[in-house]
Amino acid sequence: MREAQFHIISTGRQPVERFARIAKETQGYVDFFHLREKHLSARQLYQAVNLLIENGIPPAKIVINDRVDVAWAVKAYGVQLAFHSLDVKVVKQSFPKLEVGASVHSLKEAREAFRDGADFGVFGHVFQTSSKPELPPKGLEELKRVTANTDMPIIAIGGIKPSNCSEVIQAGAHGIAVMSGVLEAENPLQKAREYRQYLEGRNS
Repeated sequence: MREAQFHIISTGRQPVERFARIAKETQGYVDFFHLREKHLSARQLYQAVNLLIENGIPPAKIVINDRVDVAWAVKAYGVQLAFHSLDVKVVKQSFPKLEVGASVHSLKEAREAFRDGADFGVFGHVFQTSSKPELPPKGLEELKRVTANTDMPIIAIGGIKPSNCSEVIQAGAHGIAVMSGVLEAENPLQKAREYRQYLEGRNS
């Protein structure tokens, strides 16, 4: 049985210095750290990546949101593309060695992203989340429909807690992505450890 991936995505609400400190503390339990800082310039984002590296996070565990140029320059693991980003196909043709993730919200979008060359999809939001209170969650049944009908690995996001991790993985997700669940926790290290234990079924 494959091991479920654990991604942490920056909230954009914290100083990057704090994100880097939490990443340093928790990296033993986390597979990938995503820098999702829409307000930062390319130069600032490049500096943020270097801060992560200085805190012991290897480029192979770093994913950059949207900015393909920064991801390529720092030799990051990959880039996560949103609806406003360059097309998946364009990025894969121009940067074939870069892992490309796509934000998807339906089976149709997941199939299109996979057809265009995306290496993984981030699907959500699965459960109700305070970051998108006005939008109804997709739910586990829709997650199952997406994972069952595309060969692209799906990372689930949105309202995921340690206690519902197993349901998400049983629905076919390749892993989970968490933002405030760890980054805004009173004890981020303890919470990251808890997520990992639930993902590995060691929560008894």
